Parts: sequence; structure tokens; C-alpha cells
Amino acid sequence: PTRMVAAQEAARSFLHELPRNIDVGIVTFAGSAHVAQQATIDRPSLIDAIDAIQMQMGTAIGSAIVLCLAELFPDDGIDLGEMIFGPQRKARSLDEKDKAPPKQIEPVAPGSYDAAAIILLSDGRRTTGVDTLQAAKMAADRGVRIYVVGLGTVDGHLAEGEHMAIYLQLDEPTLREVARMTGGEYF
Repeated sequence: PTRMVAAQEAARSFLHELPRNIDVGIVTFAGSAHVAQQATIDRPSLIDAIDAIQMQMGTAIGSAIVLCLAELFPDDGIDLGEMIFGPQRKARSLDEKDKAPPKQIEPVAPGSYDAAAIILLSDGRRTTGVDTLQAAKMAADRGVRIYVVGLGTVDGHLAEGEHMAIYLQLDEPTLREVARMTGGEYF
């Protein structure tokens, strides 16, 4: 199968094996990152979100990690847009004018947060967005483990798929470092 189909099959299989009382959220990323499904125990909604994922241009791995953290820690004031584009000079709405600054956190031991983990499926080759290792440090500082599943090949090659050229070489050093920094594992 294509990497996308393989990733979707792996995600569906993972959901099938996971106890039904565990909330799961889905963040997708290409040129940007988006919450495809907020955390829920509703497996059919999660399967629908997985099935709706489509191949797009770009790989914003770090942005996806940051968005996951923003979902896990809504009170921390994590602002992905500000990390990518910098602080806005003037408020665009009354709500933003009163926006609190990001919460300063006291770093904890990597992997010490037991309430959640991030499972990242990627080739590891960031092309846009927040730096991957900067995002991994944010996760590590909050104790969130990232389990990384590398999709691609070690030797790499260029392939045609989904009507676009796709470079398939894994950036294993980065993927392994993300897992190591956060107390997760690389597969």
C-alpha cells in the first residue's frame, strides 16, 4: 500500500486494540497541522477521521506535536500560530486583546506524564512549520512521551503517488531523537 494507506491501516488497527474507555484524538499534518478529531472514546468518529485523511504537500511534524500539546494542555496558552508567525502586533478581536501570555511551566522528567502520549507516524523529514526537535523538547518538558512510527525506507527513493512526487527516505536520526528526548520509542 501507499504510506498513507499503511498509516491509516495502522491507526485503525491501533484503535481496535486499544481499550474502549481511552480517549483518542487525531491531529493531521501536511503543510500545516489540524485537529481532525478532538479526543473522544467514540471509535466510529475516530475511524471516520482516519478515513478522511488525504495526502497533501508539506510535512509540518513539529507543528503537529505542538498542536497535540495545545490540545492536551489547554491552560498552558500554547499558540501554534504565534510560534510559526510570531506575535501579532495588534489584536484582531476583543477576545485576543485579553489573551493571557503563555503559561511558564516547570519542566518535569521526560515520560513522567501518565495521562497521555503522542503517537507520531511520519517519515521525519520536516519541510515547514515548527522545528521538530523544538516541539519534542516542549513535549519532554511536560513529561509527554512520543512514540514514533517511521514510514518510508532507509535508502529512500522518489515515487509517484496521489498525483505528486513523494520522497520516501526516512529521517531516522530525527525520529529516533524525538522518541529518545521524550522517553518514548521508535519503531
